[in-house]
Amino acid sequence: MDGWRGYNGPVDLGYGHYRVDHSKDEFARGRVHINGIEGFWGLAKVRLVKFKGLPKHTFHLHLKETEWRYNQRHLNKYKTLLTYLRENPLS
Repeated sequence: MDGWRGYNGPVDLGYGHYRVDHSKDEFARGRVHINGIEGFWGLAKVRLVKFKGLPKHTFHLHLKETEWRYNQRHLNKYKTLLTYLRENPLS
């Protein structure tokens, strides 16, 4: 992620956050880069715009689902979800 001050909030909530310094033409430092957050928000925008507006009280649920989809993007989501539901039945 970059050094934008808007990213200070997640740090205050206890999330790890590494920064790159764009003012020094830095966009990656080892495994630290900005592609992750940009990729997530790109997916979120494309996915959430399909709803043409969401109620405020359910927005966090849609965003959380988008987070799950992003984190599972290299896996078979169907098999992952079935495995989770077998281990954690709804009833």
